[in-house]
Amino acid sequence: MTMKVEDIGRAVRETQYAVRGPIVARAQALERAGRAIIYCNIGNPQALGQRPLTWVRQVLALCEYPELLDRLPPESFPADAVEVSRQVLAGSRHGLGAYTDSRGYAFVREAVAEFIRRRDGIAADPEAIYLTDGASKAAQSVLRLLIDDARDGIMVPIPQYPLYSATITLYGGALVPYALDERSGWELSRETLERAYAGARERGVRPRAIVVINPGNPTGAVLHETNIGMVLGFAAKHGLTVLADEVYQENLYVPGDRFVSFAQVLEDRGLQDVSLFSFHSVSKGFLGECGHRGGYVELRNVPEDVRAELTKLQSVSLCANSVGQIVTYLMVRPPKPGDPSFPVYDRERREILDGLRHKARVLAAGLNAVPGIRCNPITGAMYAFPSIALPPGVTDEEYCMDLLEETGICLVPGTGFGQAAETWHFRTTILPPPVQIETVVSKIGAFHEAYVARRAAEPLGPAPTPRPRPRRPTDE
Repeated sequence: MTMKVEDIGRAVRETQYAVRGPIVARAQALERAGRAIIYCNIGNPQALGQRPLTWVRQVLALCEYPELLDRLPPESFPADAVEVSRQVLAGSRHGLGAYTDSRGYAFVREAVAEFIRRRDGIAADPEAIYLTDGASKAAQSVLRLLIDDARDGIMVPIPQYPLYSATITLYGGALVPYALDERSGWELSRETLERAYAGARERGVRPRAIVVINPGNPTGAVLHETNIGMVLGFAAKHGLTVLADEVYQENLYVPGDRFVSFAQVLEDRGLQDVSLFSFHSVSKGFLGECGHRGGYVELRNVPEDVRAELTKLQSVSLCANSVGQIVTYLMVRPPKPGDPSFPVYDRERREILDGLRHKARVLAAGLNAVPGIRCNPITGAMYAFPSIALPPGVTDEEYCMDLLEETGICLVPGTGFGQAAETWHFRTTILPPPVQIETVVSKIGAFHEAYVARRAAEPLGPAPTPRPRPRRPTDE
């Protein structure tokens, strides 16, 4: 007898991941049938036209095919790209096709530590840094350490990136949602955190950790130092571990805003009783190297015996992919002023970030001009999470599916991220090229007005039966 879906573990069957859910599957089917689709569902920059950085691809080319170093004329590659490639090959010892240390190449971890020292002005230990297949793998590994059974709760912002709700479900833990305030630009408050914590304890759940995404996904909001200090103080009071998702730290769009890391505030305030895991990735920022799956997690105030368990967990998968580790190295060790590669690197970096800044303004302004859509300013990350007014009986899932069918624009319904009761949203990226962003805004606006009028005129039938969504992250 062949395998049945009932044979699959319950946790797997109950896991939901909206970013690549049924709407995306339908978009792919339409595309195979010849429809033009604009994918705004996922932060995948190079799939939407962002060019790879010349610096990254030159060094990778030389490292993947070292014979080029001795065969090409000297002027074929900038001298610093050649020198860094030789350093990478020396540091890897066996080339990029061999397994690495389970924690990752030592020379890359040292470069990450130096990056953190420069960024934050604090000490950083290479032995407390693990290289991973993207930040997602790092977050999953830390959650695996923390969750033992259904009583173990992880506090997660709502709305949130579905990686967290999906992984918590997969590992059999309890999601403890805390609401971000949409009316105040998606801020979080101590009162909200305390209420969520107390509610979990009343339900028999023991909160173990709190996840914070800064800048926010899907909200596009940026936390400032006072907010970060508040979260750390809350964690210290309740003995919570902090998971700081900081993969969008380069994506800041408001003049005067600056990224402040949880590590910096933790050290500045001398909070030695809070364990912190901080994540970064090559997929976001201005690199957009999603497919290379590179990232890291830095540990602070984590005892040696706990580190040993994380090392064991990493060893089960042997190591992160070596090419992703090298892209991480190139992210944290870019060309410096005066290096031959710096002018091109600096120009490409500024063009990408300036373009994202421009598209963030265009998208927010365009959506806010549509009656029935309200979008907070996009101050960071790569997304907007606007609220949409829908007629009674219509869900954001229906809305996004119908939008796809009529316009070819693929969005993710807010249901997949969590949202306040009686509200509807969708998430869209700001990644399409500028002309395409204007097309997206125009098509969404025309669709929204016509769709709402059409659905409002329909006679109300029996309330639709919602699809079962176990453990959906919603507000209390």
